[in-house]
Amino acid sequence: MEWFSAPEYWPARLVFQRALAAVYLVAFVGAALQFRALIGERGMLPVPRLVAGVPFRRAPSLFQLHYSDRLFALCAWTGAACAAVLLAGLDGDLPPAAAMTLWAVPWVLYLSIVNVGQTWYGFGWESLLLEAGFLAVFLGPSHVAPPVLVLWLLRWLLFRVEFGAGLIKWRGDPCWRQLTCLDFHHETQPMPGPLSWFFHRLPKPVHRMEVAANHVTQLLVPFLILTPQPVASVAAGIVVVTQLWLVLSGNFAWLNWLTIALAASAIDYTPLAGPPPTLDAPPLWYEIVVLCVTGLILALSIRPVRNLLSRRQVMNRSFDSLHLVNTYGAFGTVGRVRHEIVVEGTDRPRPPTDDADWREYGFRGKPGEVRRLPRQFAPYHLRLDWMMWFAALSPRYAEPWFGGFVERLLEGDRDVLRLLRHNPFPDGPPTYVRARLCRYRFTTWRELRSTGAWWHRDHLRVFLPPTRLDTTAPPADARPPQSP
Repeated sequence: MEWFSAPEYWPARLVFQRALAAVYLVAFVGAALQFRALIGERGMLPVPRLVAGVPFRRAPSLFQLHYSDRLFALCAWTGAACAAVLLAGLDGDLPPAAAMTLWAVPWVLYLSIVNVGQTWYGFGWESLLLEAGFLAVFLGPSHVAPPVLVLWLLRWLLFRVEFGAGLIKWRGDPCWRQLTCLDFHHETQPMPGPLSWFFHRLPKPVHRMEVAANHVTQLLVPFLILTPQPVASVAAGIVVVTQLWLVLSGNFAWLNWLTIALAASAIDYTPLAGPPPTLDAPPLWYEIVVLCVTGLILALSIRPVRNLLSRRQVMNRSFDSLHLVNTYGAFGTVGRVRHEIVVEGTDRPRPPTDDADWREYGFRGKPGEVRRLPRQFAPYHLRLDWMMWFAALSPRYAEPWFGGFVERLLEGDRDVLRLLRHNPFPDGPPTYVRARLCRYRFTTWRELRSTGAWWHRDHLRVFLPPTRLDTTAPPADARPPQSP
């Protein structure tokens, strides 16, 4: 079938596949390095406890059959190795069936991780990676002409990512319609980057222009992605530029980079790459499989489309346990004030009343020490740091795991301590741990010059009173913590 293939899009497929493989690599390495403290056998939310109460059909995963930390590490590093092979382009000369199998391996492995990852893997970009990874299975190797239907499914995914994000903003916080959300967002976003302070200090008219441009990019441009060339390429280019702007202004794991990869698949590179090389015609069985997958994706798209059209639109929701077609969106509500949980310990036999005797734990990404400039970690995902941001929004986000986190600090658990930047008790665990809720704000230019501090913080209230291993309640004679 001549209409089945789009040989002129062979560079677009190449760019998308290599970018997706790079994201897979980051995701698997992050899983391998963080899982023991988060969901391991002795983790804060152990996988064995989950699979004991959740049936396979609700959370299909290899770990439903058997779980051990050694098996998880093997799966994560195998996924990283497959991603490295795909990044190197070693799938290009394989027969179509072998290439599809190679792309299916990281998808199955990462699906197995996400479906047992619980709250640590409840982010929208997990489903986005799985949905994009599933479609990549059917793009074919480099010597076979890319199937036009899969390329359109990638555009359909990009449309839902951008348009869903635009709608959730327009329907959500009034500040998006008033063009004022970026007066706060750079300061209150989950994990600011090294340039976020400077973005926050841009003049307010520039913030208004940023929000207006965001509405155009996410509410109008997505429709142009579905139009013929060269308009689709221009629209995809606008998405790429917008996403790079977001990369500079904050840390959003691989969300921006994966969106860039999807946009790259919609660009016609013929003016740069020239005429396509001679490519093999796809075998009949391959065409049949692609047709069936296209029908499946269209059928599963009904519920996400209904969600897009609903006044009660939800964001980042999976409608099937395989994460094949999902709904996306972010920042329907923008915080005006930044709260952070400051975790401290002491090695005194009784909780001290003087704040000077409490030593603060340092996190890698989330704000802590006021003179420390935020670092760039994306596309790497610091899962504990992200959940600390959610916990500061509401204690209910902390209920499943925060108690286990504190317990492991009191035990001096090495796996948990590896997730932190600074352990103030290198010679042995503390006797007590407490947590305070503080308000953070970016300093002004004058404050930065005079103090060297990027943040100013004020103590608000106790988040967790002094706690030790043999009790969950503060001692009777413990006094409330004093303000710093």
